[in-house]
Amino acid sequence: MTLAEDNGPERGGDDLFAAEYVLGVLPDEERQIASRRIEAETDFARLVDGWEVHLSPMASAYPEIEPAASVKPAIDRRLFSSASATSTEARASLWSSLAFWRGLAVAAVAALALYVAVPYVNRPAEEPQARLVASLAADGSDVKYLAVYDSERHEVSLSHVSGALAAGKDFELWMIEGKNAPISMGVIPAGGTAHIGVSPTTQRKLAQGAVLAVSLEPAGGSPTGQPTGPVVAAGDLKGI
Repeated sequence: MTLAEDNGPERGGDDLFAAEYVLGVLPDEERQIASRRIEAETDFARLVDGWEVHLSPMASAYPEIEPAASVKPAIDRRLFSSASATSTEARASLWSSLAFWRGLAVAAVAALALYVAVPYVNRPAEEPQARLVASLAADGSDVKYLAVYDSERHEVSLSHVSGALAAGKDFELWMIEGKNAPISMGVIPAGGTAHIGVSPTTQRKLAQGAVLAVSLEPAGGSPTGQPTGPVVAAGDLKGI
């Protein structure tokens, strides 16, 4: 397989399926299948638990952010600015109305949804997604990685799912943009989790949804600046 060929990832078995479930990148239908399997299959539930533990360090770098002080007043104005009673009788009727309390419950749920969504709704339309994810796999190869690109930290985090590295060889990460020549992002450090910094030029291209690929190279990486060994895993970056 070459970089010019179709780089679509294969599913890669239950281990990768569980990892994709934890990352939240499965389509709705497959996510429902995974949820049912968690309830019914102990082995699959253990895989999901294992990936939650394995991937949790990625989330620890993102502290909780308090919404701006202006969020709640904005919600109050939207929900209640037109809801003023004009008389004591109207107020009494309102407070004793079952329909009012049902409506208030609905409004409370809507307020909570708005409270959570406001930071995202107010983002400029052209702002790229902060994180993109890719499942890297290839036909005929047992090498599989999960890749998360963080545009705010300017790095790609890689979790090694499967596939042993041959002695005297290294895995090298590449970015492929359309039909352009692959761009090396560096040799992948050994270990279950690795982090690779991204240059400003590559950042802009990754934000547009490029393909990531892993090739097998001599120790230290490709001597030519282009892949010299087989592509052992590849996949498209997609928004989380």
